[in-house]
Amino acid sequence: MMSTRRYLIAANWKMHKTLEEARALAREVRRGLTWGLKAEVALAPPFTALAAVAGELADSDLRLAGQDAFWERQGAYTGAISPMMLKDAGCHYVIIGHSERRQYFGETDHTVNRKLKAVLEVGLCPICCIGESLEEREKGQTLARVGQQLEVGLAEMGSLTGEQLVLAYEPVWAIGTGLTATPQQAQEVHAFIRSRLRELLHAAAEEVRILYGGSVTPDNAATLMAETDIDGALVGGASLKSASFLGIITAAG
Repeated sequence: MMSTRRYLIAANWKMHKTLEEARALAREVRRGLTWGLKAEVALAPPFTALAAVAGELADSDLRLAGQDAFWERQGAYTGAISPMMLKDAGCHYVIIGHSERRQYFGETDHTVNRKLKAVLEVGLCPICCIGESLEEREKGQTLARVGQQLEVGLAEMGSLTGEQLVLAYEPVWAIGTGLTATPQQAQEVHAFIRSRLRELLHAAAEEVRILYGGSVTPDNAATLMAETDIDGALVGGASLKSASFLGIITAAG
């Protein structure tokens, strides 16, 4: 990994954890971190627990993240959360375009683009998710699909720095299935993403962190992150218990 890119280990708790459970897990993660940690760590609890987790992370180096955001700042959008609300709640990162949002809530590459722009406008950093389905992989369409997601998702973004954008490659077939792309499979896609970023973002491409997500565990994290273009992990199921999540953080060195 290039020295300018610091590992990022982000926990996506999805639709899990009550207030007390979220507080307890955040507290356990904070207490379990060691001094001199090389990786940056972010927690994305459900919206209802953002304030509670923010309290547990106060005066620490851990970052708070939202799991999604709408593209308007305010208005008659029942059930939606705006980027400004997330910033007000103490968030630094926002996950955008997760495959579950695409699958269950009709997200498209175009809506991801609108959300990315809105998130950037308020000074938050998006963690933009991209990845192919099992059918697309079996048909040899992985790079074409990922390339399309990048081209449309990052359209008309203007000039960005590496600190303004994080990408997460999540092969949809590996999310919550126990299946994981091999380090070589993941690196192939990450290297392709980096090459496309050079065309889209030019010099900033070397600074943008590209995370891997898809059944990351303490057992496979080190070998995945040893690859040149894998700059950390977006962790789902393994982030719901402090022991396994801390193990992944430790694997980052």
